[in-house]
Amino acid sequence: MTAGEENRKAASKPDDGKSPDTHRGDSKRQVLPIGNPPRAARRPSGEGSGDRYYDIIQAAAILFAERGYLATSMRDIAERVGLLGGSLYHHVRSKEDLFVAVHAQALEMASEQIATAISQFDDPWQRLEAACVRQLEIQLDPDLVDIPFLTDFRNVPTEILERLIIKRDAFEAAYVKLVDSLPLPPHIDKSLYRLLLLSLINSVPAWYRPGRMSPAEIGRQIIHIFRHEHLAGASAP
Repeated sequence: MTAGEENRKAASKPDDGKSPDTHRGDSKRQVLPIGNPPRAARRPSGEGSGDRYYDIIQAAAILFAERGYLATSMRDIAERVGLLGGSLYHHVRSKEDLFVAVHAQALEMASEQIATAISQFDDPWQRLEAACVRQLEIQLDPDLVDIPFLTDFRNVPTEILERLIIKRDAFEAAYVKLVDSLPLPPHIDKSLYRLLLLSLINSVPAWYRPGRMSPAEIGRQIIHIFRHEHLAGASAP
């Protein structure tokens, strides 16, 4: 079971009227740098369509973060990039495809940055710490658009929920390898260990406030705590 699977249950709960995906919206923020648009998410539209698609992705990410999926319309996105509502469909098939594309490309960029961070270390504990630190630095960077739907799918329509969870699970696959390489004693279930770790990492944006500790310090503390519990329980039956 991955942290993404928890969202299947969360998505089936009634909406409590709150909007968890709008609490940190800021139109001045920028999304993670995005690479070439995936072929499945766009239609050919002539020369320059790649640049236009990039602008659309940037605008959509900001609006989804500000307003949430349900409150963002294709017209809103089109207006943000200076297009007529109907013209937007020359670049993207639907709001659903656009939402998944924003989600997928943000995760792809985060994966690349985490891979770079852990590549500097050979020790399994140092690699896990580097991954945790880099993920929190991305999630808590005030200059990046906060995209809570990467970890919170409660307001996501069921018709695209499975597509998002597949992307999220692919992202979390890196943690499967990281945790599997840890020298944990046999009585510790590595799947549960990984799930608890990811749940904790993903919960930090909900309570974090700048000040006492930096994202990197929080990441190191999390791994220190998880490693301490392992060492403390090493002699357990």
